[in-house]
Amino acid sequence: MKAIAPESDLVIVIGSPNSSNSQRLREVAERSGAKRALLVPKLAALDWSVLEGVRTVGITAGASAPETLVQEIVDALSTRYKLEIEERIVKKENVAFRLPSPLGEPA
Repeated sequence: MKAIAPESDLVIVIGSPNSSNSQRLREVAERSGAKRALLVPKLAALDWSVLEGVRTVGITAGASAPETLVQEIVDALSTRYKLEIEERIVKKENVAFRLPSPLGEPA
């Protein structure tokens, strides 16, 4: 987010309003230089008027947001605007979580 926000007139964060991860992404976008950042739970909630005068849109999603929601918004944008899509993977993480030892067994 920190890499794309300064280049974005608008950042759309797809996620639930009660998701702390999604809220944090929106906050980071604003603090990192996006002119505006919105949290949108789904396509139907997108206020198209916010795109007036916008030339560059960054799109990201909270951890629990399905990829289909991202694709729906990209598809809807492409029906209204001529898009040049640039995908970036800034940092790919591989995280493994160990399961806790059963109670009573040493770790």
